[in-house]
Formats: sequence, C-alpha cells, structure tokens
Amino acid sequence: MQNAFTGAALDRVGDSRRRDEAWLAAQLEHPGARAVVAGDRGFRIADGRLELVALSELNGGQTPLLLGLDEAGPVFAFDEEPARDGRVPMVGSGGVRGEPPVNASGDRVPLRQAAARLSRADGGLAAYTAALLNWHRRHRYCSACGHASDLTEGGLTRVCPNCGTEHHPRTDPVVIMLVEDGDRLLLGRQAAWPTGRYSALAGFVEPGESLEEAVAREVLEEAGVRVGTVSYISSQPWPFPASLMLGFTATYEGGEPTIGDEELQDVRWFTRSELEHAAAQAESDNWGSPGDPGGELALPPRLAIARRLIEHWLAD
Repeated sequence: MQNAFTGAALDRVGDSRRRDEAWLAAQLEHPGARAVVAGDRGFRIADGRLELVALSELNGGQTPLLLGLDEAGPVFAFDEEPARDGRVPMVGSGGVRGEPPVNASGDRVPLRQAAARLSRADGGLAAYTAALLNWHRRHRYCSACGHASDLTEGGLTRVCPNCGTEHHPRTDPVVIMLVEDGDRLLLGRQAAWPTGRYSALAGFVEPGESLEEAVAREVLEEAGVRVGTVSYISSQPWPFPASLMLGFTATYEGGEPTIGDEELQDVRWFTRSELEHAAAQAESDNWGSPGDPGGELALPPRLAIARRLIEHWLAD
C-alpha cells in the first residue's frame, strides 16, 4: 500500500554529518540550497508542485531546518512565521485544531489538501516539513527546567543550555484498525464528521503497551467488542501534529457493538456490498461539517489510511 504523506525522496542525513558544525554551515551557503516554505496558511506552491525556494531569497521567519539532500543539494524546511509563545497553529492548518484554513490563497496549499493535490513525493516532503516545523513551534523551551533551548544537528535536536537536556522530535503512535467478521466490517463515526461518514476505529498507544494490546483495548473501549488475531497492514505519517498511524485488521471474537465512550457518535457493522457501493462514489471535499449517522454510507477521503485499509480489505 502506498499511503499519502509517504514518498519523500531525500537523504535525511541521519548520521555524523549533522553533528559537524562546519558541514552544516556549508549546507546553508551551498549554491543549490533550497527550502520548502510553509506557514499558517499552508505550503508555498508553484505550477502544482511544492516550490523549492532558493535559501538566499528568504528573509525573516525562523531558522532554516535541514531536511536532507537531493541530487541538486541541501533541502531545508523554512517557517515563514515569526517565533511565538503560547498555543500556536499547526503549520498549514490555519487554526489550532488542524482544519483547512478558509483564507488559503492560490499560492498556498493547506497540509490536508497537499496529499490530494500534489504528487506522492511532494506530499511526503510536505508531511516531513510540517512534522519538523510543528515540533519546533511547540518545543522551544526545555521540558525539564523551562529554559529556552537551542537548535542543534540542523534542527533534529534541541539542547537546553541551562541543564543540558537533549530533546528530539516526537512521534505519537496511533493504532487504526478494521474489525472483520467474514464479509462485514465494524466502523464508527464521530459527531463532527459529515452525514453518513464512517471510518476505522483508532486510538493512541498507551505507555507500556504493545501495538496488539492497543488494538484490542481501543476496540473494546470504543465499541464494546472483543477481537482475536491482530494483523499489521501498513503505516502512514499523520502530521497533525506528529502522529504515526499504524494500520491493522483484527478478527471479531464477540460482543455487540455499543458506544463505549464519548469519542464516537455511532458504531455498527457494514456489509461488503455496502462498502463496495460507498467506495465507488465520488469523493467529497467536505472534511468536517457536522452531520449525523443517517444517509448513504460515505467513506473517509482517499488520503487517509482508513480509506486505504478499507480498499485493501475489499480487494483481498
């Protein structure tokens, strides 16, 4: 499965070169140095692609962060917004909840739309850029002592000059799963979703928990259903702001679907024929206008791993 937000073709330079200050300085001065430019409104685009802007042309904003190298030279991530304290928007969201901005202009693409409008490689590069910039936006201060921290290793580490604590970009693992019982799948919906939309169940992995245990716990908590065999399918970066979606299928063992917490508005079984019909419909651009459980079944957008898991199941 080739999921959205994957496919960034870069040498990420995850080695000793990042700890070589002279080498890093040379990358900033490299004649081929370019940057993915992003801000609150979205990513800078040109001719339907992410625009890689010459680093020498950029002013203001924050310190460029080294993403890696391609055949033309170093590629950086550049946050065009000034550094701010407090709760700040996620890159490309236009708001603190991660919804597409209403004021996106023609030269910017919000992060959610990047995977749909750009190539898979550009979508992966946008996801990498957003994840790194979002982490720096929200981790400017040391979590151990509260002192302002410093950038090191081209942006892959922050170090506190006061207590010496090193901080690294975090990734939050999320299990997302289809519960299968023969020719039917268990899906749920949140109240904020458009009318008729259902998706795979999902939840964050808790401390001291295996992925398989997280799948079983989340299904039981959210839907009151017990599962047996858990099988891994694929993964997807989900930079809203820093999740990694880990996709699974799980076999039904018992229990009647019942809403177990406030996260879901409804949970129920769907037949293969219902899912095949829904998968054949044109995709809606409606991301979050609140609806209700009624109406024709609508599946998640194709950029979401939940949709890819359903399509993978239908094709199996």
